[in-house]
Amino acid sequence: MNIHEYQAKQVLKGFGAPVADGVAITSADQAEAAAKQLPGPLYVVKSQIHAGGRGKGKFKELGPDAKGGVRLAFSIEDVVKNAKEMLGNTLVTAQTGPAGKQVNRLYIEDGADIERELYCSLLVDRSTGRVSFVVSTEGGMDIEAVAHDTPEKILTIDIDPEAGVTPGNVTELNTAFGLTDAAAEDGKTLFPILYKAFVDTDMSMLEVNPLIVMKDGRLRVLDAKVSFDGNALFRHDDMKALRDETEEDAKEIEASEWDLAYVALDGNIGCMVNGAGLAMATMDIIKLYGKEPANFCDVGGGASKEKVAAAFKIITADPAVQGILVNIFGGIMRCDVIAEGVVAAVKEVGLKVPLVVRLEGTNVVEGKRILNDSGLAITAADDLDDAAQKIVAAVG
Repeated sequence: MNIHEYQAKQVLKGFGAPVADGVAITSADQAEAAAKQLPGPLYVVKSQIHAGGRGKGKFKELGPDAKGGVRLAFSIEDVVKNAKEMLGNTLVTAQTGPAGKQVNRLYIEDGADIERELYCSLLVDRSTGRVSFVVSTEGGMDIEAVAHDTPEKILTIDIDPEAGVTPGNVTELNTAFGLTDAAAEDGKTLFPILYKAFVDTDMSMLEVNPLIVMKDGRLRVLDAKVSFDGNALFRHDDMKALRDETEEDAKEIEASEWDLAYVALDGNIGCMVNGAGLAMATMDIIKLYGKEPANFCDVGGGASKEKVAAAFKIITADPAVQGILVNIFGGIMRCDVIAEGVVAAVKEVGLKVPLVVRLEGTNVVEGKRILNDSGLAITAADDLDDAAQKIVAAVG
């Protein structure tokens, strides 16, 4: 689960991290009052969407010469003007895709005198099984270019889960960042804070970009991006309350209510598969034969008839879907349950696009019988390769 920048900063502030004062707003009418709560004279007006690259983004409605999604303002009047331009318009960044995201929230923040911009993130390093700091002296909007062009400038520092962030780790981090004097002293406090926040709230990713050294030599979290492990949210009602469903795909929200692993994609062939690996292979073979998957959908190993029907209805509700491929290899998952769910869903919502079904495994004979006796226009497939070729041909 992702949250907005202003929410991430509030979480980190609760653990003691240094962040600037700021006020979140949802209406331009609130901009003046929000700015008056801050000392000024420099303000930063920040679009709040679940995507990076906001500073370099462009608003669809404002033309190519308009400012991006993060703007400096040197007066309260300028804050209000920017708020009126930004709220309600669609911001397109490198991470939103061409469709962009509508800006429904802004964060009005106190400005900072920046001496240096650093990059600091925490994530679970699967190669070591530990939480790791990923750091660079090259912070700011071009960190992706740094990773691509000069990867040697990005360092990874693993943290022993039993010891936590040790004084030795702090020294490593301070050295990696080139921090001295007051900034190095701040590092002794900040780096354990970031690690504690990550672990205690079950984050899957914490990115501070940039982490800045101000002209007075102190450290400050200038931007923050946080994702939480969805499997651990049952432990954190306070974090769950931060969810902004307007930033999520409606189909993905409905899928989460059925405990389905569903991700909307940009293609036109809907997929319903059991098992993440098989789902990935199914998407790959669709691409191999020249088409694009419209979704990743793993119904899991113990899906009920109702859960399968819900997954099918979510897929068919996508107007981009021009064909559907059901690919089930039944182990724990029974083919007859899949077949019953598909038939129930089709009878409820109708079938307006080609449907290819490949079943194999537990109760496959019964599953095929259910489909054959349904009277529905279902194309059977012998194996995955045959199924992919048939659905691609049917879609054209």
